[in-house]
Amino acid sequence: MSPQETLRSAVAPYPSPLPLSLAPDSLGELFNNCQISYGLPFSVACAKHVEGTFDAKRVYILASSSLANTTNALNDLRTALGDKVAGVKTGLRAHTYFSDILLVAAECRELGVDLIVTLGGGTLTDAAKIISLVLANNVSQPDDLLKLPTSTTVNAAPGNPPTVPVICITTTLSAGEFALGGGATDDRDKKKHMFMFSKAPIQLVIFDPALLTAHTPLDLLLQSGVRSVDHCVESFCSLYVNEVTEMHAIQGLKRLVPALLRSKADETDVAARLDAQLASVDAIAATLRVYTPAGGSHGIGHMLGPFGVGHGHTSCILLPAVCKYNARHGANVERQKTLADLLWGIAEMRELAESVGLVAGVADLGDLLGVLVGGLGMPRTLAEVGVRRESFDQLAENSLLDVWCVTNPVPLTEKAQVMEILEMVAE
Repeated sequence: MSPQETLRSAVAPYPSPLPLSLAPDSLGELFNNCQISYGLPFSVACAKHVEGTFDAKRVYILASSSLANTTNALNDLRTALGDKVAGVKTGLRAHTYFSDILLVAAECRELGVDLIVTLGGGTLTDAAKIISLVLANNVSQPDDLLKLPTSTTVNAAPGNPPTVPVICITTTLSAGEFALGGGATDDRDKKKHMFMFSKAPIQLVIFDPALLTAHTPLDLLLQSGVRSVDHCVESFCSLYVNEVTEMHAIQGLKRLVPALLRSKADETDVAARLDAQLASVDAIAATLRVYTPAGGSHGIGHMLGPFGVGHGHTSCILLPAVCKYNARHGANVERQKTLADLLWGIAEMRELAESVGLVAGVADLGDLLGVLVGGLGMPRTLAEVGVRRESFDQLAENSLLDVWCVTNPVPLTEKAQVMEILEMVAE
């Protein structure tokens, strides 16, 4: 049964008011006991869960500055939660810096916060995860933060699992809310670290496609959608792939690609937004249900972020090139062909590919992904996002620190390999 079917057949914790919320065990194995709720306005759903699921009294809200300053979304949420709101922070910097995490954590301690709610995208999601970890371990300094487990410090002391739960009202499609990891950047050297969790700090994710349609900029929506495409492609093409990964990756792509193209064609298409949100569940399940390591697009992308590139834009630029690189070096060629055939079978994708002269059976997966990214109006090169060759040397060195470069189908263990990929997308 797919996550979408599971969502619709799940037993609700609220028999009438929340008919589409998941029971705690419905996707427990898949999402580490994180629940999903959709079908109600985000503020109504959040208020019901704050009261009925978590019995929280002191709620701290992390909100994106754009939603706070240009929409009524934050006001609607504050009104729904009433006097339970203990504090609000808006405008965290992209890529989740240590100093911001420690500042908010200190404020949460002072306020006696017992629940964190995010209203926004991936930066806030990662921040909330790590803030919850920091609170559980009484961390107040950057050096102490680095003593907690990361993907490259597996021998670190495990620390205490998060105890302050998190609700994410998501406004993007990257689905990082479900991952047992969160990225944060050290202000001192711009290196990004992936912190690892033994217990999911995010316990509820709220989908509201009307919120996406009304308030999420189309560029942000589509780039985060490409991030989910990246989850599907790198998982399916992984050397560690399994049948469960294959199932979710295929289901995700079949639903996600047309939903993104429909969203691009019609900015008012709420149904397309919901399709994209539900497809993002399959996409992240491709990596999480039975852990399947990603590859170079994710690995280099993690380190590209601190150079000022948005999470989704890293996938837009790198995924087609990494697929080309792997195929050029003889890795996962047949698996790439399977996905290329799948994309040709999607009517909207075929129409787009043929409109720019691609030919079925001749164009490879990298070609098709490049056309998809271009058709969505996303950047294809590092020059388009302001990253110049003078940054490549440091970016390549940093990328070798990321575990998913090593699990790329052609393991990226030397700087020259990463430099080859960066040159493919330089300009």
